[in-house]
Amino acid sequence: MKAVVMAGGFGTRIQPLTSSMPKPMIPVMNKPMMEYIIDTLKDAGIVEIVILLYFKPEVIKSYFGDGSEKGIKINYVLPDDDYGTAGAVKKAQPYLDEKFIIVSGDLITDFNFQDILGFHDVKNSKATITLTSVPDPLQFGVVITDKENKIIRFLEKPGWGEVFSDTINTGIYVFEPEILDYIPEDCNFDFSKYLFPKLMAS
Repeated sequence: MKAVVMAGGFGTRIQPLTSSMPKPMIPVMNKPMMEYIIDTLKDAGIVEIVILLYFKPEVIKSYFGDGSEKGIKINYVLPDDDYGTAGAVKKAQPYLDEKFIIVSGDLITDFNFQDILGFHDVKNSKATITLTSVPDPLQFGVVITDKENKIIRFLEKPGWGEVFSDTINTGIYVFEPEILDYIPEDCNFDFSKYLFPKLMAS
């Protein structure tokens, strides 16, 4: 079991906080946001982590190093261009030869990762999207599931006239490695816009 932490974003919406550091490194209670994620992954028994970098990668690498101080192993992947969310994960494919969880580096959550992984296994799923309900779903990918929790419809960042659910995509995914075969090489490819519709269609 491995993990991918996505830490390459520019954090443009919260500038100037991100002018000198990547968004995942912004401190919350004197601790970088991403460190909470790393610690949560380790608590769930995941000790092999791939960190996807792009903006100011040296800040993250110098802080976490190879992970040995935390008792984990970290591999870094630095794409040569912006390949989108799924396209960036494709660049980590050489490290992802078993089931893996994907988490944003700028996320702070109390979700139980063991529960998410257990659900994925019980459903014998190839791809699992972690969902939650929110009062205002406009800024998220809206999702509808059937009684078996299988996704039957989703729409990325809808207008109010398009909202059909208050259940949204949290950006926490569990994939089997074969899912990476659906992502083209060296192409800007987004999870919500391209990969998930492609998986549903097939």
